[in-house]
Amino acid sequence: MKIMTFNTQHCLNYTTQEIDFSVMAEAIKICDPDIVGLNEMRGLGEEKGFKEQVEILASLTGFKYYYFGEAIKVRGNNPYGNGILSKYPFKSIEKIMIPDPQIKTGERHYETRCIVKAFLDNGVSVLVSHFGLNRDEQKNAVKTVLENLETEKCILMGDFNLRPENEMLNPLRAVMKDVSSIYEDPFFTFPSDNPVRKIDYIFVSEDIEVCKAEIPRIIASDHRPHTAEILF
Repeated sequence: MKIMTFNTQHCLNYTTQEIDFSVMAEAIKICDPDIVGLNEMRGLGEEKGFKEQVEILASLTGFKYYYFGEAIKVRGNNPYGNGILSKYPFKSIEKIMIPDPQIKTGERHYETRCIVKAFLDNGVSVLVSHFGLNRDEQKNAVKTVLENLETEKCILMGDFNLRPENEMLNPLRAVMKDVSSIYEDPFFTFPSDNPVRKIDYIFVSEDIEVCKAEIPRIIASDHRPHTAEILF
């Protein structure tokens, strides 16, 4: 099974700086995944440009099963969050909110985040998330993920806004494996035109075998996609 995580920056073409569903769809089709985790997706809102982006990408790429999980509303009543595309039916799917810090101690922009969790009919569970920028947000995100992981046939992916050396990832590494860990390649994903940082991840439970992982040389959004081929 091939999986892919992709922060689309609300389908904003990195080159033209315009919303471009075709270039995002083409990036997905080139990678040919069975499951795609999507970050920074818009839902149908009041403003121009706020459309059902997950549904649109599903239609353009031929995915029958899809879901949008709203984390917040921006600039009024405009939904924003994470999504998933799947070739496998969902046995169940839900949105899990990540609690905001009660006392905000960071200096960067705060934003309420969520996790999309799906159980597929092939027995795999998939969690898609986008962590916050501040340490207290990230701590809450890791805690919420750990509370919702399955011990077998489990995939976790998304933009974690954490570099590999960040100790915040240690609790996740203790129970799951980073698919890129078998490679010497740094797996940089951001920015897409000249990536110098790894902040996008795919983790799998210990019972899943990683056959291949890579960062395709695709410039569509501001992040490059990250893919992996697995066996279970």
